[in-house]
Amino acid sequence: MKNKMVLGWGTLASFFFLPPADASADTGQAGVSHPEKPNIIFILADDMGYADLSCYGSRYIETPNIDKLATSGTRFTQCYAGSGISSPSRCALMTGRNTGNTTIRDNFCKAGGIEGKKGKATIRRMHLLPNDTTIATVLSAAGYRTCLVNKWHLDGFNPEATPLNRGFDEFYGWLISTAYSNDPYYYPYWRFENEELVNIQANADGKHGIHNTDLSTRNAIDFIRRNRENPFFLYLAYDAPHEPYHIDDTHWYDAREWSMNTKRYASLVTHMDQAIGRLLDELERLHLRENTLIIFASDNGGAVQAPLQQLGCNGVFRGRKGQLYEGGIRVPFIVNWRGKVPVQTLDNLIYFPDVMPTLARLAGASDKLPSRLNGIDITPLFFGEQMDTDHRLLYWEFPGKQRAARYGDWKAVTVTNGPLELYNIKDDITESNDLAEKYPEKVAEFDRAMKEMHVPSPNWPLPGE
Repeated sequence: MKNKMVLGWGTLASFFFLPPADASADTGQAGVSHPEKPNIIFILADDMGYADLSCYGSRYIETPNIDKLATSGTRFTQCYAGSGISSPSRCALMTGRNTGNTTIRDNFCKAGGIEGKKGKATIRRMHLLPNDTTIATVLSAAGYRTCLVNKWHLDGFNPEATPLNRGFDEFYGWLISTAYSNDPYYYPYWRFENEELVNIQANADGKHGIHNTDLSTRNAIDFIRRNRENPFFLYLAYDAPHEPYHIDDTHWYDAREWSMNTKRYASLVTHMDQAIGRLLDELERLHLRENTLIIFASDNGGAVQAPLQQLGCNGVFRGRKGQLYEGGIRVPFIVNWRGKVPVQTLDNLIYFPDVMPTLARLAGASDKLPSRLNGIDITPLFFGEQMDTDHRLLYWEFPGKQRAARYGDWKAVTVTNGPLELYNIKDDITESNDLAEKYPEKVAEFDRAMKEMHVPSPNWPLPGE
């Protein structure tokens, strides 16, 4: 039965566009009762492939601390990012809405937004709006102290769209709207501490005194120490292993007969893993481990600059960052809460828009959620309960360029704005056998449902809108 579409598509698309109260009622959450408000740490890697972690199949990269989170918690095998690139993926994560419904749908916009420069090119970027409710907004309303460390990427060129203007109490990192706030990449001399730009003296005069990963981890630990008596939400968004692959210490892989590009890429991942280990040790020292929920994920798949072939960054999946094939959007997702979240591996379909309603539930803040979310509360899965997350439409778009949707075992996708391709992901995980000609009625159903999921945007106008 799993391969059959059990609801009419028009009903399906609208069913998963419900206000939070309805979504909660339909997911069997009445049996889930965890009254204590856990501290929440969401750790996000940048451009790390699905198979770059040992616990997801890597035979090359050492990630013992992240692996331990997986082997002592819950590992999801079919989690999807919010998009195939940074800004729209993070927007979906922060707002609970997919890229057919978010404010930010691509790194650059066709109209609206604010004009600026990327290198020598003139581009337009869109930013989160004041009326965009974020996870931080919701959790702050529930009494959490909220902090973003490092990468925001939702400000576009608007200096008034910082994390501090969108729900976060504290911010340590860099902004697109202040280009030199992460310059040089990985060894920055400038960095925001809340609203103030400060100098990192260890990196003055071009020195490589402290790596961005270590700096971010230090910021994160300092935040935890200051707020250990309060419930807190820490969003720790590392740069690693985004290109350019700048890291001086590659000792883990110096003996390998790899290019320096490959050694540095692998070292960025392992270095991040060691930093996460220090963070976990600090939680232990502060006796916070038992009341802290930790989630680890990546914002999209491995990029074209990564050693995709040599290290198998995206595993067996087709595609890469910037594409809506599996290699661009399927990502690791690990949940760990000692004594609460069981050891299990789940193949439920989940995606970034689910994070907001889920964390709101854990924080006792479901009543603070906005309407018209695309995500659902998947809390039952965290605690070993059964829940059907597969029979709903997961949707992605790069407006006017790419579209994709997943429902059950089936996926429709086009990365050329051409005819939809159709794949049975259960039988064809590599997206090698296009079944569109064999099942034209299914393609038509997908097309109708995907069009219903798309909400017109003034920043990415399509013909006729």
